[in-house]
This record gives sequence, C-alpha cells and structure tokens, in this order.
Amino acid sequence: MSSTTRHSEGIAGSRAAHSLVVGANGFVGRWLVLELLTRGVPVAAAVRDGGRGANGLRQWLRGHGVDDSAMVTVTSDITRPDLGFGPADEALLGEVRDVFNVAALYRFGLSAEDARSANADGALHVLQWTATRPSLRRLVHLSGYRVGRSNHPRFPLPPDESRALYARLGAYEASKAEGDAAVRVTAPRLGVPLTVVNPSTVIGHSATGEAAQYIGLAGLVEQLWKGRLPALVGSRRTYIPVVAIDYLARFMAAVPERDEGPIRLHTVLDSTTPCLPDLVALLADHLDVRAPRLRLPVGLVRRLPRALTAVDPETLSFLSEDRYDTSSADQLARAAGLRHPPVDETLRRWASRLVCDRFGAATTEV
Repeated sequence: MSSTTRHSEGIAGSRAAHSLVVGANGFVGRWLVLELLTRGVPVAAAVRDGGRGANGLRQWLRGHGVDDSAMVTVTSDITRPDLGFGPADEALLGEVRDVFNVAALYRFGLSAEDARSANADGALHVLQWTATRPSLRRLVHLSGYRVGRSNHPRFPLPPDESRALYARLGAYEASKAEGDAAVRVTAPRLGVPLTVVNPSTVIGHSATGEAAQYIGLAGLVEQLWKGRLPALVGSRRTYIPVVAIDYLARFMAAVPERDEGPIRLHTVLDSTTPCLPDLVALLADHLDVRAPRLRLPVGLVRRLPRALTAVDPETLSFLSEDRYDTSSADQLARAAGLRHPPVDETLRRWASRLVCDRFGAATTEV
C-alpha cells in the first residue's frame, strides 16, 4: 500500500488539489495550509513523516477551527529528486498549479552535508519536480532576508568558494544562500515562474502569540526570561526585524494571484521593528525582568571562545545594522489589502506565549 493511500484521509467529496505545500507540517507550512484552506483553496500537504505527520497536521488544523476536508496529504522527501512521490501520489497532484516550498532544515550546528542536502539540493528537487506540472502557475520558494540580495546569483559555486561560504556563514545560512541562488539561476532555464519570499525572523501569531519555534530570537527571549542575558551582542543600531506568522502566511497565499513574470523577489518584514536593544527592553519590561545594559561588539565576541560567551558563532552574522528593501513586498501587500499587525503588541503576545510554553518544554512533554 502506498504512503498516499494510507494518508489520503479527506479525499472523498473534495476537489482536486490546486496548491501543494512542501514542508506542510513545519512552522510556516501549517500556517500556510491553514490560510489556503480558509481561502477555499484545495491543498495537497506534503509531510515528512507519513501518518504521524499527516495526523498531527490534521489535529492542529481542527484545533484551530479549520475544515480540512479539502486537504489531501502525501509523504515527501525533498532530498530525493522525485520528492519520494509514487504513482498514487502523482495521481493526486495532477492538477496542482501553485507549489509552495517552505521545507527547510532550520538548526544551527548542522554539518555542511546535511544542510546542503535539505536546503540547497532539496530546493532544486522541488523546482525540478515543479517544472513537470502541466498546469503550473507559480513556484513560491521560502528563503531568508539575509540571503539572496545579489542581483547576479551564481550557481554552482566553485568548490573553494563554496567551502569559504560555509566556513564564513555556518552550514545553515550558507545552505540557504546556496538554495536561493540555485532556484533563481535554474528556474528560468526550466521555464518555471518563480517568486522567492525572503522573510525576516518569524515570530508568533499576532492575536495569540502561538509560534512553536524556539530557536533564533526566541532563544534570546528565553535567556532574558531566565536571567541568563548579562549583555547584548551588537550595537545600538543592531537590527533583527520580525514578521508575524499569520501575516507571512497571508502574504504567501496571495503571491500566485498577484505576481507575474519569470522571477519576483520579496523581502517580507515589519519595518517598524525596534532596533535590538529597544526590542529587548520592550520585552524585559513586559516580562518584568531586567534588561541587560552592557553591549559587546560582534567582532569582540567572534574572537572570544564560545565557552566564555555562550553565543553560537552561526548567529553572529544576523547581528547586523543592515536595512532591507521591502518595496516589492509592500506593493504586493497593498494590492492584497494586507497590513502588518502592531509590532509591539505582537512581540509581547509572542513572548508571553513562549513563557507559557516553557520555550518548547511544554510541547515536548505531551
């Protein structure tokens, strides 16, 4: 029996899937599936771990009041060129016109091989599969705001340049940069209309704070809450912009209806995000804890032993004063009637939810 036959609950009476979400049971994926279903779009949800992943996604959707009868599920493996789809899966996916790739391995400390397999090779595999769709409208690829800023991406890089990239950025960010370049270079060759969405740090739902992702900026909030943040790394102008998960999901769902042409690039973030010291001060006041007054330059921390600083070297490249061009994303948002929720209140609700969830401990104990 194929994985699709085992996990295709809800097919009867539903329309053929028009959208495929790869990475559907991840943080961004589940909120995107929710948004598409809410809009009445029949969805195929590609999940990593078969029945467990499919059942977990359905339970989560139903817990959020969403009718999942217009969703089918298929098991996928983006490290395989065919995404792990068999004939029965392909039969379910024959009318897919929009493909959303939100699958990624998001973790620091990865080996270059593991990171590249998921985030670079996996991105290419999704693109190549998408090129086979007879009714294709658009591929929407989720990238990141710190990568893909070159107007002239190169792929593949010479081996020495690739090694230098991974050594400088760390495996996670380097693999995301490689995947971003790979799809931007290859999509025109395959005739695939492509939109790359580059979101900033994704935080919780603007109304409930729900996130279920506890690394990155969430790790800093945990240190603040537990009194383990004696100093901030960076300057007064260090800028880590955020975007609410519900806004990002609405934005991505609107892309295939709005974007035209071979390639579109959108950097999605809330430009009213405070600079990092002010952001931390806001959260400290909300959580009734002391904000650190000491700031350490990134260059100094980079030179100190990790055992002394307790700072993961891979996070240091995110501690930048850079600002980002959001004009194309802002234009699409206006056309789609989207507005960012108030960032200060969203940050407070997110922080409260992180504390309530004990920064992931509450969910892992269930």
